[in-house]
Amino acid sequence: MVQIVFYEKPGCINNTRQKQLLVGAGHEVDARNLLTTAWTIETLRPFFQGLDVADWFNRSAPAVKSGEVVPAALDADAALALILQDPLLIRRPLMLIEDGYYAGFDAGRLNALIGLAPIEGAEDLESCPRGHPQNSCSDG
Repeated sequence: MVQIVFYEKPGCINNTRQKQLLVGAGHEVDARNLLTTAWTIETLRPFFQGLDVADWFNRSAPAVKSGEVVPAALDADAALALILQDPLLIRRPLMLIEDGYYAGFDAGRLNALIGLAPIEGAEDLESCPRGHPQNSCSDG
């Protein structure tokens, strides 16, 4: 069993499914609200280590979908400034697992790292499932 600090958007159907996979595998999940956490550059930057700047962003965020924010056109400092102003831009979930920081839910990487409950099919556990009746991810 591993303890995981899991920063989510409350009500997001995918974050709920992701937590279920982790708990189903016997891990302890400490869910926290990503949108109300008092992020700083210092607390946020470790989650993005090793990722391209464009991969720091929630591709379903309204500002990204509308083209107002173009993640691939940003450098790290500009990206962090935007993300700190609008946490909806942050790729979810952010997870602190032991001493490691992770952005997004890469099921293969997590299964290799800590083990997951069995995953049926090849479901996308990061993209917002549009049209799902229980989904409150209307902002992405």
